Amino acid sequence: MTSRPPGAPVHDHDHGLAHDLEMILRQTQERRRVLAWLSGFGGAAVLAGCGGGGSDSSGSLSALSSAGTTSAATSSSTAATTTTTTTTTSSSACIADPAETAGPYPSDGTNSANGSVSNVLTASGIVRSDIRSSFGSSGTMAPGLPMTLTISLVNTNASCAALAGYAIYLWHCNATGKYSIYDLPAENYLRGVQVTDSNGQATFQTIFPGCYAGRYPHIHFEVFQSLATATAGSNAVLTSQMCLPGDLATSVYGTNSSLYSGSSANLAQVTIASDNVFGDNTAAQIAAQTPSLSGTATAGYTGTITVGVAS
Repeated sequence: MTSRPPGAPVHDHDHGLAHDLEMILRQTQERRRVLAWLSGFGGAAVLAGCGGGGSDSSGSLSALSSAGTTSAATSSSTAATTTTTTTTTSSSACIADPAETAGPYPSDGTNSANGSVSNVLTASGIVRSDIRSSFGSSGTMAPGLPMTLTISLVNTNASCAALAGYAIYLWHCNATGKYSIYDLPAENYLRGVQVTDSNGQATFQTIFPGCYAGRYPHIHFEVFQSLATATAGSNAVLTSQMCLPGDLATSVYGTNSSLYSGSSANLAQVTIASDNVFGDNTAAQIAAQTPSLSGTATAGYTGTITVGVAS
């Protein structure tokens, strides 16, 4: 072993062969780690992650890689969710309304009232937008909270294309759950026919219907291919019902208890699930059958609903 002169500086290679071999081994291992990083993450990632010693750089690279992977996965997941939501919304807007019973009070030529066939569709004056009053000799106005409803008629077999020139016959009970012509022979209010415009829309001015025992609040309607077939009676391509929003019904009946006598108590005894018409429908069908309404239980409501017909 060579002696170091007194006062000479100390260098790593002055520690002998064993020390030198150890240093060479450490450098070789360090190079292998760098090569592994280059192979696993790419040179650009290594350069971005380098900022300190060997162990710190390794930690930075791992963090950078994890963040990039998480960001990409999140972005992909968000894109998938957006697509699914859009698709679901699109398909739910074009659902065919289920056929429902016309019930015992349609006055569309299919049954009798007071001993004779009843068909208000053939009567002069049935084609109208405001159905709140009786037409003909009576002229009585049905009391109740005002409601304006615009119906958009679409063809579920043609990408929700508007069905222009179709006729819609709308009817429902009054505020106390009574039907004109049947329960009230002297009246024919809350019944009317409208023809859809170029956008497939028809608007009715009416009242919020009451709730009678055993049935959830509802509105009846029939769809015909033309006004001529509607006024001839018994030629409907769809007979169905609309379901009134339960929270609004509760508010309307509670706020206007004198007009809607008995409705609050009747509503408390029935749900959509227990209703003998809506009870067997799917959630998607119930959503399609429920109009969207805005307004108040004191001033009235304005709403819209899309009715799908497999035409």
